[in-house]
Amino acid sequence: MNLAANDVAQYLKDHPDFFNQYAELLAQLSIPDPHGGRAISITERQIIGLREQVKKLEGKLAELLRFGEENDVLSAKTHRLAVGLARAGDATSVLLALYAHLGGGFAIPHVAVRLWDVPHDPAALESQPVSAAVKDYVQNLQHPYCGAVGGIDAAEWFGEDGQNVRSLAIVPLRDEGATFGFLALGSEEAERFYPGMGTLYLERIGELASAALMRTCAIDG
Repeated sequence: MNLAANDVAQYLKDHPDFFNQYAELLAQLSIPDPHGGRAISITERQIIGLREQVKKLEGKLAELLRFGEENDVLSAKTHRLAVGLARAGDATSVLLALYAHLGGGFAIPHVAVRLWDVPHDPAALESQPVSAAVKDYVQNLQHPYCGAVGGIDAAEWFGEDGQNVRSLAIVPLRDEGATFGFLALGSEEAERFYPGMGTLYLERIGELASAALMRTCAIDG
């Protein structure tokens, strides 16, 4: 009777006591070393397999530790931003804190804010007109946008240097669900902001900025 390898594997799975009944076979069987041409025993092969599993687990652990360290750094930077925003007594100070912390601590080379439907200096850069299409786009964002610049004219937000921006994050600014502006972050690095990246800290920054701006714009107004 001809048996396929799958048939043998399935038989051994269905009969886990097979090698208890034929223990002498364990001493007679040998298999190729996955890292060389010599034959080794099943026990040696199991040890090699366990070592490989341990190596994979060590790699995953190192990755988790790296993610944890990165989150600790981001958390500390976000905390410092929150403190700076809390200290700001007017809208101008809030904006200065945003530009200083995002451009400094977070090392984001291009930062822009646009506001509408809130009391703010109409001559300020942040009050420059925003098209209805952009407003609708930002209002419909469920989460911050991260990705390529695409058809967006980043130079409108970041000035002449915006022509070199290759990746972008757009964070809506909202008050009780109503969108009143956005925070734009740009980078010359194509992978700095990419589709599918985590947006938790961007959302927190947006919430902090929104609360600070609504508080101070209302006072200024």
